[in-house]
Amino acid sequence: MITLLDYGAGNVRSVINALEHLGETVQLVKNGADIAKADRLVFPGVGNFGAMMQILRDKQLIEPLLAYLREDRPFFGICVALQALFTSSEEAPDMPGLGFLPGRVKRFDTELSVPHIGWNGYKARQSSRIFNDLVGDEKLYFVHSYYVECDNRDVVLTSTDYGCEFVSSVQQGNIIATQFHPEKSGRVGLKILENFLDGSRQAVIPQQCPQSTRLAKRIIACLDVRSNDAGDLVVTKGDQYDVREKGDVRNLGKPVQLAEDYYRQGADEITFLNITGFRDFPLEDMPMIQVLRQTSKNVFVPLTIGGGIRDFTDRNGRRYSALEVASEYFRSGADKISIGSDAVLIVEEVLKTGKTTGMSSIEQIARVYGNQAVVISVDPRRVYVESPDAVEHQVMETAYPGPGGEKYCWYQCTIKGGREGRNLDAVTLARVCEQLGAGEILLNCIDKDGTNSGFDLELITSVRQAVTIPVIASSGAGSAAHFLEVFVETDAEAALAAGIFHRKEVPVGQVKNYLQGKVEIRPA
Repeated sequence: MITLLDYGAGNVRSVINALEHLGETVQLVKNGADIAKADRLVFPGVGNFGAMMQILRDKQLIEPLLAYLREDRPFFGICVALQALFTSSEEAPDMPGLGFLPGRVKRFDTELSVPHIGWNGYKARQSSRIFNDLVGDEKLYFVHSYYVECDNRDVVLTSTDYGCEFVSSVQQGNIIATQFHPEKSGRVGLKILENFLDGSRQAVIPQQCPQSTRLAKRIIACLDVRSNDAGDLVVTKGDQYDVREKGDVRNLGKPVQLAEDYYRQGADEITFLNITGFRDFPLEDMPMIQVLRQTSKNVFVPLTIGGGIRDFTDRNGRRYSALEVASEYFRSGADKISIGSDAVLIVEEVLKTGKTTGMSSIEQIARVYGNQAVVISVDPRRVYVESPDAVEHQVMETAYPGPGGEKYCWYQCTIKGGREGRNLDAVTLARVCEQLGAGEILLNCIDKDGTNSGFDLELITSVRQAVTIPVIASSGAGSAAHFLEVFVETDAEAALAAGIFHRKEVPVGQVKNYLQGKVEIRPA
């Protein structure tokens, strides 16, 4: 029996699924007495440090948790739960941590993108049973903007490099906590959890220890999901956003099965884009909820869900806020949510009024779940102009002149699946969304969609230079060489594809094999 401290925020479903996948039974903490009688306690912390500590205090769990830790009983903390062990955090200066270990939590101060999102390595600093069957060169999944600065080097289990060397896990007696997410680190992460659960395993140290670690470029498989004319959920793919062929919705497979297949092939993340509104459904009956729940049972890499993350009223007259919708997705297995058309409308209002309200979906979700949980999906198209001052937008000189020989262009944001253009450019959208609290930009391109001609490098470069958060390149991949091109020619942290994976023209594993030795990746 595993006791899991679910304090009510973020995606704990994946941790439960991972533990059950390993044959364990999971019991959730309802009160302090449940902690006191636990044999093994797992604490997955997600989102904002201050919000987490406040909830623990409100539920009167601080003292029972500290008593458990002081008795040196088996404990495994994940992500913000690692940070909670320390005295304080820059994320919430007025909210003390548990103070179980001496040290503080600091925000990354680096020219690299923040949050630190993706697969990075580790350097073992002491022996541990969680290292059984590990070599030392494995990649683990991180997603955080803050890191631990530990005063007692004796408790450091691993360190990792990202602009600086930071503590990526700690161990003191039976207390283990990691900044990385083992439940999202594929087979390696499952092995770490399995090693923790088996208290009889000997403490070992990996044979290899790299001098420094490097963040891998991510390969993301995207599944556009919608209902077909028969009402079944299918994965489809459009050409410049048109998903119909001979009048019917293209059916490229079932979402859960395809996601599991991409996971086995080595995809670093899976993204679901819900391109059907489902606005009439009660939230608990929305089809993508079930897709997430089923997928997260067998897919142990990060899952992003996009589409429908907005305020809506269902057919029964019940109103749901965007935060409620996002919360249900997180509870069903999502790690990140993607906001598309609504982000455009939010930014337009900010630019019109000159101020933020604090109540937009971007701000609310980032405040509760952390910046890393919010992805902005941008759907721009090229608009050619004669000169840089022809419009009041971010205009760039292009190496690909327009139909009239125009040497300049800007990227117009669109909504409603690309059907409606707006008086807003993609660079401005990305900048404002970062200010509102978004943690990542998913950068599509209508002109490139379905062309198999490669990513729009000019668009990616212009947006990447404008923001300090990670950028995912999307639209146009037609070969493994296109992934290498985007990683070499731009600073994009990840690249996403759909059609070439669905049609098996270029499998995920083939892309990984092609990139091996050329750029830093997580092996398939």
